[in-house]
This record gives sequence, structure tokens and C-alpha cells, in this order.
Amino acid sequence: MKFPQIYLASASPRRHEILTQLGVPHSVLRLPPAAGEDEPRLPGESPAAYVERTAREKAERALVYLEQQDPRRLPPRPVLAADTTVILQDDILGKPANTAEARAMLARLSGSEHEVRSAVVLAGHGRMLEAVSITTVRFAVLSPADIDAYCATGEPMDKAGAYGIQGLAGL
Repeated sequence: MKFPQIYLASASPRRHEILTQLGVPHSVLRLPPAAGEDEPRLPGESPAAYVERTAREKAERALVYLEQQDPRRLPPRPVLAADTTVILQDDILGKPANTAEARAMLARLSGSEHEVRSAVVLAGHGRMLEAVSITTVRFAVLSPADIDAYCATGEPMDKAGAYGIQGLAGL
């Protein structure tokens, strides 16, 4: 299958890797940080609606950025944006700010079942296509030593919920 060239509006190495494995030609679009980029949920907003909104806003921001870079280049290549959240008992576990926060998140997830939602948005040419993937994950019981050893790898620090299922946490 031949895929069109797209922009990936994400700094996630994993998303870049997935597109490369699928043979999707893409350029990583590194957007300048936005004010309130990691904003909390809106009042009354469900975790499901939050992840969908944040992915959509990333795509919209990327389209505006591209238009500002070269308004004559229309239509731009499609933009792919995504957001992933880990949801435990209606709480969104984002990326930990530090190792102590990562340890606390992993301790909460230990022995529990939670949901991982990934929202994906493909935008361009006046259209926006959205999809959501929902996965239920059951964590094994983790000892404090397990948590410390995992945190020592550095893997939890750039991932929602302080773990990546495709990495050591998935073993």
C-alpha cells in the first residue's frame, strides 16, 4: 500500500517508530511549546473527552503553525496528531514530573486494572478524521524494589502513567 507523505505533530519516538514500521512517509513536526499544553481537564470533562480534545487541539495547532510558516503552500500535507492517557478510577495519570511522582503512579497502578486511551487525529485538506483506541491493562503487583528498579531505567519519565507497555513494563 502506498501512503501519502504526512506531518507527524508529535515528538514521541514511539509514534515515529510506528509510522516508520508501517512504511508511512512522514516528517516530524516539532511545534514550539504552547501555553497550557498539558492543561487539566475542563470542568465536567470525562477522561475520554479530554484525550480526544487534546489530540484534536494538537492537530489544529499544527495546521495553524504550518499555515503561518508558508501561507502559499496550500493545501499542506495531512497532519497526524495523537494523545494517550492512562486512566485509573477516573483520574488521568499524565507524564510524571519527577522520579517521586513516577514511583507514586506505579504504586497506584500496582495490582490494578486501568484503561489506556489513545486518540488519533488526521487533519488536512479541510477535513479531520478522528479515532480512539481503548485498551484495558492489568498490572502485576509491584514491590517497592520493582518500582525503584524500573524508575532507575529512566523509562517512566516521558510516558503517560509512568510506563510504556512496549518497553520493560510490558515484560
